[in-house]
Order: sequence, then structure tokens, then C-alpha cells
Amino acid sequence: MSAESFFELAERLCDGLAPGEVLFCSLAGEDSDFVRLNQGRIRQAGSVHRQSLDLSLISGHRQVSGGCDLAGDPGLDLALARDLISRLRERLAQVPEDPYLHFSATPWVSEHLAESRLPASADALGALVAAAEGLDLVGIWASGDLCHGLASSLGHRHWHAGASFNLDWSCYLSGDKAVKASYAGTHWDQTALAERMDEVRRALGVMARPAKAIPPGRYRAFLAPQAVRELTDLLGWGGFDLKSHRTQQTPLLRLVRGERALHPGVGLYEDNARGLAPRFTAEGFSTPARVDLVVAGAYRDCLADARSAKEYGAQVNAAGEAPESLAMEPGEIPRAEALGRLGEGLAIGNLWYCNWSDPNDCRITGMTRFATLWVEGGEPVAPVEVMRFDDSLFHVLGDRLEGLTRERELMLCADTYDGRSTASSLLPGVLVDGLELTL
Repeated sequence: MSAESFFELAERLCDGLAPGEVLFCSLAGEDSDFVRLNQGRIRQAGSVHRQSLDLSLISGHRQVSGGCDLAGDPGLDLALARDLISRLRERLAQVPEDPYLHFSATPWVSEHLAESRLPASADALGALVAAAEGLDLVGIWASGDLCHGLASSLGHRHWHAGASFNLDWSCYLSGDKAVKASYAGTHWDQTALAERMDEVRRALGVMARPAKAIPPGRYRAFLAPQAVRELTDLLGWGGFDLKSHRTQQTPLLRLVRGERALHPGVGLYEDNARGLAPRFTAEGFSTPARVDLVVAGAYRDCLADARSAKEYGAQVNAAGEAPESLAMEPGEIPRAEALGRLGEGLAIGNLWYCNWSDPNDCRITGMTRFATLWVEGGEPVAPVEVMRFDDSLFHVLGDRLEGLTRERELMLCADTYDGRSTASSLLPGVLVDGLELTL
């Protein structure tokens, strides 16, 4: 659906409102290719073309919401949406008043068409299959156009469109011995794919050697960006939202109180200017280009969605309570020199099954699993048996942090529960002088 078609649909829906009613219309659409691979060959391929419409009907201090999938036929879509409004109107009188109902009463207009350079899916998959010749590769490719629109009876008119690709794969040796990798973004570079596959082949060569068993204890470690993402994703559950801070349930409470600090080189921010996620909320508010969350190791600001902003008298700066476009400031370590700086210790490609073990101390537990290698003299020498870690981010990103890589990796969320996600992370690798392994 084009922006013009969506705005025309919204206009006709708004014309049918009763006096005093306010309507917000949100559109999410995608034209996506999905391809599954196994044993280095394409096993399943398909495309998804979908448009979903979410409506919020407001009268006074009451609000009801609902959604429907659109058929792509203007007449049928209008009938579907009008029927949905009729059912919402029946419910509206039955719901209680909402004390945290909050929407933008000031109409404004925006359009953002994000730049992208995507290959044909067949070309990208052909390059991957050729680069993985002889390997037991399993993975998934997702790519295509995404669009989001917002219109209201108050006059809001917003459109955001872009395209991205996400290639997520693992190469297996046997049992649980595998190397996981990904390549995602908005601008395709076949050289970058070849470089990542070369890294996978080198890691597989190390994984084929006899595994090294190490006892529980504290070890120097280099965490690749994908491992760092597991930590920051978990931190996003209550770490940055205004409500968790005001109710003192955030795992960063001791940081906020000044009892603990992160390393001065750690900076975390919501990078809305990156262009993957819409710059407007479903309630009609705009989001700033950047929200600084942690600056030079100290807490700076919270993410406030419409409801929390209403409850606590703050300004809206986010569509939800968790980061959608989290970024970490880069460091000064060239990625190629990271293992040399490590010297001896663990090179951790991924972390798995992460959860809070003690949120009051920002302590996380999880498993190392795939592609954790033992490093000696700056070179990987053996795979390490699966281990459990249990450590506080006040150490990992605080007093034991030695440095961050200069290069950062863009990683897109692979979720497709309600369509392809626009969430992403831009993160460096992390060199730590001590990660606690417990068993």
C-alpha cells in the first residue's frame, strides 16, 4: 500500500466518526522474501506480502483498540476497517476511563524514505551457497521492503519506508560443535559476506580440534558483538524505561543512585536517526534522533513511552519501554587486534539462554555454547566445553572492562511474530579482564 492509499483510507474512516470521537490509524506493511537453508542448500523459499491496520478509537478518557489484516482492495479494506470501528464503538462505552490515556493533540506531518541497496534474494543466496561449499550450513534469509504509516482524525500524517536484509546462519561440525554468524543491514556488500564466511571457516578449523575443559573461575575474555547483544537485549528488559526507574525496579538502580559506575568508555544511546524504525509513535508523538541513556559510564536518561510519560509527567521520547535502535559508543581497539590484546583467555562468539540471576546487582547468567575458543598468545588454539557464566554488568562493563573495539556490528532483530521487526543493535566487541564461569 502506498502512502497516498493509506491516507485516503484513513480520511474516509475519519469522515464516519461520531462527534467527540478521535481515531488513530496505524499501518504496518511488508514485502518480504524468506529462505531456509540446510546442509548448505536451499530447502524452502517463499514470500510474504501483508498489510495490517491497527485502530485506536478514543472518546473522552476512554480508548479501545483493535486490528485487522488488509486485502489490498480499496473497497474491501474500507469495509473491513469500518466494521472494525463499529465493533470498537460498541466496546467503548463498556470500558473504564483510562487515567494514562495520552496522545498528541498537535497534528504534524512527516515522510522518511530510508536509503537501501539490496540484492535480489537469488543473488544473495547464490553467493552464500557458493561461499559455504563443503560446509553443513543451516540458516535463514529475510529481506525486502517495510513500511509504516500513521494517520489520525486530528490531522497526523506520517509515512516511513525502507528495506533491509538479515542473513542468520550456523555451520556445524558434529553434535553441538558449530560456529554461528550473521550479516544484516540496508546496503549489501558481497565482500563483507565473504569475509564473514572466511572467519567461520577459520573458527571451524579450531572447533575441529580436541575440546579444552577449564575449571570454573574468572577468565580474561573477548566478547564478540553478537555476545554483547545478548547482554544488552536482557538489559533492555527494565534497564532503561521510565516506569522501572520510578518504581525502583530497574537492574541499573545502583548505577542511578551513584553506588556503582560503568567504565568511562561506555556510552549507550537510542539511535533513532539510524532509520530502520519509524520516528513516530502510535499515539502521534515524534521521537528524537538520539536519546542518551548512559554517558561516560553514568546514567543520563530514560525511555518514556506515552503512558509512562503521562503517569510521571515526562516528555515522550520512545514508542515503547525497551530500546528499538540501541547503540554503544565504539572504543579504540582495532577488531583485528582484539585477540592479541586478550593474550590468553576466552574468545566468546555467542552467549545463550541469558537471564537475570540477581537483578539488584545487574547480575546475568547464561551459557557460552557455540564457538567459544581458548586463546593463547593471541591465537585461538582449541574449543572450550560449554560453560555457564554468572557475572554483573557492573564488572563486565565496569571495573573489569579493558576496552571496546573500534568497529561496530549492525545486527537486526530476526523476530517475525507480527511481521519483520525493525529493531536493531549497533555494538562493538568487548575486552574484559575477568568473566566469572560457574560450572
